[in-house]
Formats: sequence, C-alpha cells, structure tokens
Amino acid sequence: MNRKKKINQIYKQKQKKANARLHRSNKPRYISKAERAALEAQEAEPQVNEEAVAVVELDEESEATQVTAE
Repeated sequence: MNRKKKINQIYKQKQKKANARLHRSNKPRYISKAERAALEAQEAEPQVNEEAVAVVELDEESEATQVTAE
C-alpha cells in the first residue's frame, strides 16, 4: 500500500467515526423482559394500594354516617 493511499484510508476512517458519533440512533434503548416485568409490577403495586385506600376511606365514611345517624 503506498503512503498516499494509507493516509487517505486513515483520514476516511476518522471521518466515518466522527460522522457516526454525530448521528446517534433514534431507536429506543432495549429493555429486557425481566426489567419490563419489574416495571409492570411496580406500576401495578400503587394501583392496588390506591384501591385499598379508597375502600378504607369508604368504610370510614360509612362508619361516620352510622355514628351520626344514631
């Protein structure tokens, strides 16, 4: 390989790498199956707690109305 070709090849490689760094992929980051399951479990947990709190609040309100009715 002659000197000029080698210099051009190195220059093109550097340009290609620099261009690749500028144009990152728009693809979303991969989330594994286990991570997705963990996220779903975390999201489902507060919903269950909110439902339980709502039931407790309803029970307290019904008890309060029963006390005032008597």
